[in-house]
Amino acid sequence: MLVKTFQAASMPEALRMVKAELGPEAMILSTKKEATGGFLGLFSKQVYRVTAAIDPVRKQAPPTAAPVVYREPAPRERTAREEMESSMLAPLARELKDLRDKVEALTRREEDVRAEAKAADGLEDTDLPESGINLKNIPRSDLEEIKKLLLATLAKSHEGDAKDVQWPTITDETAQKGQSGADLLPDNSPLARELAASGVSTELIRKIVDTLDALPIQSGNQSVKGRLSETLGRLIKFAGTLKLKKNSPRIIALVGPTGVGKTTTTAKLAAMYALNRGNKVALITMDIFRVGAVEQLKTYSRIMGIPLEVASTPKELEKAVEKHSACDLIFIDTAGRSHKDKEKLDEMKNFLEHKIPMEVYLCLSATTKDRELEEILNRFRIFQVSKVVFTKIDECESFGNMVNLLMKDNLQIAYFTTGQRVPEDIEVATPAKLADMIFHEGAE
Repeated sequence: MLVKTFQAASMPEALRMVKAELGPEAMILSTKKEATGGFLGLFSKQVYRVTAAIDPVRKQAPPTAAPVVYREPAPRERTAREEMESSMLAPLARELKDLRDKVEALTRREEDVRAEAKAADGLEDTDLPESGINLKNIPRSDLEEIKKLLLATLAKSHEGDAKDVQWPTITDETAQKGQSGADLLPDNSPLARELAASGVSTELIRKIVDTLDALPIQSGNQSVKGRLSETLGRLIKFAGTLKLKKNSPRIIALVGPTGVGKTTTTAKLAAMYALNRGNKVALITMDIFRVGAVEQLKTYSRIMGIPLEVASTPKELEKAVEKHSACDLIFIDTAGRSHKDKEKLDEMKNFLEHKIPMEVYLCLSATTKDRELEEILNRFRIFQVSKVVFTKIDECESFGNMVNLLMKDNLQIAYFTTGQRVPEDIEVATPAKLADMIFHEGAE
């Protein structure tokens, strides 16, 4: 590790020197204010000494190293994306093939009936009803019209054939008869395949489908996505909008691994409730280890007109909370910690346990794989996590990993963040939004 000490007339100037020489990823090890020069203590000047460090491997890597490191994963990423697209298109292709096979089989039956009728009555082909179905290039958007036309034709020529055909949608007729979703949405339904393509585990797909089957049928047509939204609302806990306390602030600390966007999420939450809802909000940052983190929040707080406090000890945190006890909400930004660094996690746990009644929100990236999400959650459980926030929705291709974690671990989801803009790219998590994301609508 490369360690250097910088001296300047002010702390901001010293931090700029650190950032200029060691880069934004440098860690501050110590800061000290002292007097230099003068004679017998007279005419001395105050200076600031800042000691910082950075990993020399990352700092001194040759310029040509970067392309070598980051060029290799690109083909694998493209291959994974292609595989994902293929896995999503394959169910649709199978569905269309199955539909065409059924249409062809039923059409052959219709032709047999027509031939028999012609032989018996001497009728011409033009006297018999035509199905009007084009068996080639059937688009998905026309499937419902095709089904209606097919059923109408079969009702005239071969009543009873349509009973063998099951469609994965709910119609007025089935609703009036009181049929359940179980008759219309088997395990190989488009919804089940959509959930599988999103990465939802087989066990949870069965649970989602069973719950959806048990839902009462409302009057009129209801989309599969709408019923999925209602189902997710029953199986997953959604926190909803924050409710304020009467005589004290609601204090929320955001924790999580490095790189998930806690600082930006903290600023988004502050803007959501201060600017959009008119609540009195204060910010506190504990992230004094990453150069630029404090300055980033200072910029946001200055633009939004929200007070910001910096706390480097539990006592300073307590004083900062007390100073803003008249606020409605206090959001605390913490330093990112690797879930593999138990020592640092225990250190931050002792920091946050200091007599302050706060809620802990765990920030997780939606791009993280299932197994790693479980590992992160297990390590961060020491903070008594009350809710989770999923970030980087805009960078994610599928969302089954989120569904798996929320359902398996009975977690409460609070927010989704969908980009870098403050305050636009954050929203309260809802079942409808999650259903949209699974159906690839509104996730970008």
